[in-house]
Amino acid sequence: MCGIAGIYSYGENAASINYEVLIAMRDQMLSRGPDGFGIWTSKDGTIGLGHRRLSIIDISDGGLQPMSIEGGRYQITFNGEIYNYRELRSELKSHGTQFHSDSDTEVILRLYSKYGEGVCKKLRGMFAFAIWDNHLRELFLARDSFGIKPLYFNDENNCICFSSQVKSLLIAISSSKEKDPAGYVGYQLWGHIPEPYTLFKGIQSLEPGTWMKINQGGNKKIVSYESLYSIFSEETGGDRQYTSLSAAIEDSVCHHMISDVPVGVFLSAGIDSAVLAALASKLNGDLKTVTLAFEEYKGTLDDESVLAEAVSRIYNTRHITKWISKKDFTDISGDFFSAMDQPSTDGLNTWLVSKVASNLGIKVMLSGLGGDEFFGGYPSFKQLPKIRSVAEVLSFSEKFGVGIRKLTSPMFKKFTSVKYAGIFEYGKTLQGAYLLRRALHMPWEIESNLNMSQSEDINFLRNGLEILMEQEEKNNNLIVDLEKCGGSNLAISYLEANQYMRSRLLRDSDWAGMAHSLEIRVPYVDKKLLRYLIGSAKSNHFYGKGDLSSCPAISLPLAVTNRPKTGFSVPIKEWLIGAKPNLRVRGLHNWSSFVLNKYCESLS
Repeated sequence: MCGIAGIYSYGENAASINYEVLIAMRDQMLSRGPDGFGIWTSKDGTIGLGHRRLSIIDISDGGLQPMSIEGGRYQITFNGEIYNYRELRSELKSHGTQFHSDSDTEVILRLYSKYGEGVCKKLRGMFAFAIWDNHLRELFLARDSFGIKPLYFNDENNCICFSSQVKSLLIAISSSKEKDPAGYVGYQLWGHIPEPYTLFKGIQSLEPGTWMKINQGGNKKIVSYESLYSIFSEETGGDRQYTSLSAAIEDSVCHHMISDVPVGVFLSAGIDSAVLAALASKLNGDLKTVTLAFEEYKGTLDDESVLAEAVSRIYNTRHITKWISKKDFTDISGDFFSAMDQPSTDGLNTWLVSKVASNLGIKVMLSGLGGDEFFGGYPSFKQLPKIRSVAEVLSFSEKFGVGIRKLTSPMFKKFTSVKYAGIFEYGKTLQGAYLLRRALHMPWEIESNLNMSQSEDINFLRNGLEILMEQEEKNNNLIVDLEKCGGSNLAISYLEANQYMRSRLLRDSDWAGMAHSLEIRVPYVDKKLLRYLIGSAKSNHFYGKGDLSSCPAISLPLAVTNRPKTGFSVPIKEWLIGAKPNLRVRGLHNWSSFVLNKYCESLS
């Protein structure tokens, strides 16, 4: 796991890149790679690649980056881990390829020299990388299918800059921090910024499962080689890949344990992390598990520590529980916002527990992220169909739904959530119901909530909303098609994975972990496992949490399997606004504004 950066000046009369800026971009990501650093520039000075290294696989100097092969024809800077690199390495060696290191980085380079852009579909893992071909004079950028690893870029004035972090990329374009309408409004809607947007105009992420190629003449090609939707929608034989669900998950855990340094597990009171701990402990008899507990939750259902410690005893892990208080948060909150790479109302829990793991000397942790998305763990799997069934009772025109919303929203806003007013306007589709379920604010609230009076500000908001609502419509068409071939559970699984998991959970896990030089791996977010699950769902068996909990040979405690869904929560409300129960919803809104303000302060 590392941090990558690069600058490429292309076109006729291409200017030399700014070497000092490239170094500054690279070193802004020190926490992503404290174990080493490297930089490479071409002889003509038009391209440079930077790298910060966190040594996980091949911790010798053989894994240093940027790395080159074939007499310097190919150069790579790579962030991530390739879990099937050993199999791929053996395959290449059987065809006569010689290797000079034991790193997965060299495997990517060798595959690229043989298969070109076809390399991406061969990789099982999390990755974002850039490869420069000196003969063809072209830059190749690629990102994994789920978007586990970030890759941001800015392309203007015949110069493309890219980086693992937005804050690093801002160094290269520091003259302009103009807000992007879709990114800004997206944050107001969701409490996070939906991909591919960022808060800044001119900076966007390379979409998951996508590669980009740009040559010296400025010709650019962007191709989706394996989107999450393509995995969900393909005709799959996934139900025949493994003999059982247990075998499929064990295979993913086994691959995610590949490392030249110890691997631990984040352990909560839930099924997802308990299963990981059970399976990982079979592979590592000295497994460390870590739990975060909060003084405010002691003795309540939100206290994760009691059940986590019980699971630890069953599977004989070396367990650490770290208690956090309001004072602890106050003392370190400034560090949290400085580390935040994009504004998000989430991420604090992961940042805190990553800090604990890092302080224990651990470099790699497994997370249960993805378990709720792919095993139906969220309330949305039951709620969205119910919302739709209610909305369909009055199946009138869209204008009718808008009218009902305008008529009832003042009443709902006074007594409960204003979202209830939008059921007949949005609830007739799973995508619309999802907006009601997950959105922080509804689209009609944006202008009034932000108190914008100048016409240019209002136009800015409306432009952002228009872009996002067009995206919502496209997503709705995909969801309709998925439901036809796999049922509502499969469609909701895609909704949660493509939106909430992709744009919030994975992104927050990346920056929050790397802020402490910690690599977070997500065995449930694995394309081979996902294909197995989709194959089963299309054969009329959608695996749920009950199926997942039966995977360990030694059964999970009933207290874990029967525990109501609570999520890994942080007592933000108690820390910021006191414990008044009637402030639950408004407290989250206050937190979102607080986060955005603190994030913007961290940029100065």
